[in-house]
Amino acid sequence: MAKSETSVGSEDPSSSRPWESYHTVFTNAKAGMEGVDKEKVQRIVYEMSKGSKYFENEEKKEAYTKQKIENMRIQYSKLTAQDISHHQKIADKMILELEATRDLSRIWLHVDMDAFYAAVETLCNPSLKGRPMAVGSMSMLSTANYEARKFGVRAAMPGFIARKLCPELLFVPVDFQKYNHYSNLTRKVFQKYDPNFLAASLDEAYLDITSVCKERGITSGEVAEELRESVHLETGLTCSAGVAPNRLLAKVCSDINKPNGQFVLPNDRSAVMTFISSLPLRKIGGIGKVTERILKDVFGIATCEEMLQKSSFLCGLFSRSSADFFLSVGLGLGGTNTPQYRMRKSISNERTFSATKDDALLFQKLVDLSEMLSADMIKEGLFGRTLTLKLKTASFEVRSRAVTLPSYINSSGEILKHASKLLKAEFPVSLRLMGLRMSHFSEDKNGIPPDPTQKTLSSFILSGDASGGKTSDYRPFVSDVCDNTFSVDENCCPTYCAETSCDLHDSSMENQASDSTSSCHVIGNINEELNETVVPQSSEPQPKVHEPNDTDHTIKSHKIDSYMGQLEASSCDRWKAGVNCADDEAGSVSDQKQLFLWVDDYKCPICGIELPPSFIEERQEHSDFHLAEKLQGEESGNHHRSFMPQQRAAQRGHTGSSSRQKKKQKPSPTASKYVPIDAFFVKTNQNF
Repeated sequence: MAKSETSVGSEDPSSSRPWESYHTVFTNAKAGMEGVDKEKVQRIVYEMSKGSKYFENEEKKEAYTKQKIENMRIQYSKLTAQDISHHQKIADKMILELEATRDLSRIWLHVDMDAFYAAVETLCNPSLKGRPMAVGSMSMLSTANYEARKFGVRAAMPGFIARKLCPELLFVPVDFQKYNHYSNLTRKVFQKYDPNFLAASLDEAYLDITSVCKERGITSGEVAEELRESVHLETGLTCSAGVAPNRLLAKVCSDINKPNGQFVLPNDRSAVMTFISSLPLRKIGGIGKVTERILKDVFGIATCEEMLQKSSFLCGLFSRSSADFFLSVGLGLGGTNTPQYRMRKSISNERTFSATKDDALLFQKLVDLSEMLSADMIKEGLFGRTLTLKLKTASFEVRSRAVTLPSYINSSGEILKHASKLLKAEFPVSLRLMGLRMSHFSEDKNGIPPDPTQKTLSSFILSGDASGGKTSDYRPFVSDVCDNTFSVDENCCPTYCAETSCDLHDSSMENQASDSTSSCHVIGNINEELNETVVPQSSEPQPKVHEPNDTDHTIKSHKIDSYMGQLEASSCDRWKAGVNCADDEAGSVSDQKQLFLWVDDYKCPICGIELPPSFIEERQEHSDFHLAEKLQGEESGNHHRSFMPQQRAAQRGHTGSSSRQKKKQKPSPTASKYVPIDAFFVKTNQNF
């Protein structure tokens, strides 16, 4: 890399050449960029990025990296001679143990297609041959051909910067269907040499060619050359190959003679140690920009061999697993055995696009992602329960939102239904990336949980007691209220969660402390109000239970709902029907509206839980819960049960002892019609 990189982390902000300290993925060289004027590339990238959201995000990451390096330097300076001696003994022991695992009996080949996307486009359109071309758009490039790389253009670079570097650059849109087709053709060739080859991506793979070399009596170099020729005959594309005793070194070797070349590292320890001694750290997969800077600026380590020389410091300041990895790299060790098949843990896809606030466009992106995810799951016969939505905002903030579903799904409609709820909760927002991931798969891949006899808590309460007997006549909340009032839908109770935690008692809740007495009074006298008020039987539409305070937000929500279509029928109708059919405990909708008027349009006034206005059914179920809890308390003779959610939220949000109350004794099941949940479980002293 450029000479100026050695000063990273110690540059003067007032320097007349600020771009010398600006290092991003755009300035990192790839194969075919050896003769590029790196200082010119750095300067143009700096000037074109300055003032952008990306630039601001890079500055934050740079500040974090500098702080991390400074902390590491402080720890480094505190190491005494005794500490260093102690850690050196540990390092020597680790090196001996790692050396004992060295396996030179296997021959691994790593094959990497040359500028794969660009090569496929050139093959389909010969007029692009010999001209600087990149696959992507003005927003982002997926790859660039070798003619464009001579100007410093590379993958993961914004198109407008690439155009500045190479004014004659041609842009070709991405076509993944085409790339998948040619990728499948290459894999047919790979299977002839190793049926269990490991595909690292669409354009690269690892092959164990040990048996091929032995059975056919040819060298590894001959196998690599034959494979490359077969790929070219099958696809018309070129590839590069690297041969080594393990996968880590094979990947490094495949990059040496790109494009359309190969490099063979003999299965000999001395050859491996000689090869690794002068190898730059960044050539190793798993060592990125930040790790390279820490090793370089704190320890003065620039090559793989120097990691063995500074092994005591690595063991003293890094975790055991990190130190083990660094020492393995210094010894030139890597994976040699074919990994055993492991069940897939998740499946995902994501797309980057120009930053936009258009709700309709964002939903269209979500529709496309849902269909792609569903198609991938159906192809592999997978059903999942946990759906995660990944978002990257225009300011490069990454958010993750997840929902765990009550059943296993893989249809695009079901995925879109839950993903749209997660997305609508984030509006308004400007996004530049969106992704969907499904995890928590069914082991038998047919949508049925691994143990079909295991029931969820809600289904257990509704369908059976501890002994397995049916209790379908039991009303889970209160027996004197009709079924429609508190009906439970087993398939509409997903658990939504976010990457960041929310404070249930922020400043807006603090301001309501003085109103807590009046709120309790309303709750405490709700029975009298319900008994004195009768809902008239009328065909006129009843007022809505929840009315957002922000008119603009209401209009936007309506626009979103009209685009996506109505979700499931609101439980508002069930609420009205339930109140009308109650005899002695009927209440007006206006009373319920007054009780559950959401604070700031998203906070429950009783327990402080936060639910966005777009979560219509969840908000209605939450208000149903509080009323049911109140009626339960009256049935059991315990009027304090309604305040338990508020007490729990207060304990999490405040440390004061005044907000805590003593737990009341649970009423006996025979004392009233209310049956506590523990009555369904068999009590025994038997040890299992």
